[in-house]
Amino acid sequence: MVGHVFQGPAALTLDGKGRLTVPARHRDALMNLSGGQLTLTKSPAGCLLMFPRQAWEQFRDKLLQLPMAADGWRRVFLGNALDVDMDGASRVLVAPELREAAGLVRDVMLIGMGSRLELWDRARLAAHEAQVMGSEMPAAIQDFVA
Repeated sequence: MVGHVFQGPAALTLDGKGRLTVPARHRDALMNLSGGQLTLTKSPAGCLLMFPRQAWEQFRDKLLQLPMAADGWRRVFLGNALDVDMDGASRVLVAPELREAAGLVRDVMLIGMGSRLELWDRARLAAHEAQVMGSEMPAAIQDFVA
């Protein structure tokens, strides 16, 4: 499953303990890619990033090669990164600190973003997408979007 691309949305609900059940289409890929070992961290977009462990390690290694001027961003990503494992019921526990940072309470969206997934509060994602849709499309995208 090398080169797997995560894509598409999944509307989910966090349980009372802050766990989410990973949808089957992502669960199988995550098990094959990383044995269910994941890393969660903050995103500057206001959501959480969910990486299969191997993809996280590649991302982390790139961060570690940046100059000291990037320490602020390294702190956001590395300083908030938590390793988690899917349990036998395909659930992932999202730590309270990360839930608070991303505004996650109950209704969430898990969206595929290539080599990683993003975990959003549903209302926050809708507002973010509305803002993006209301802005000008970058020239790099205009050239290939029909």
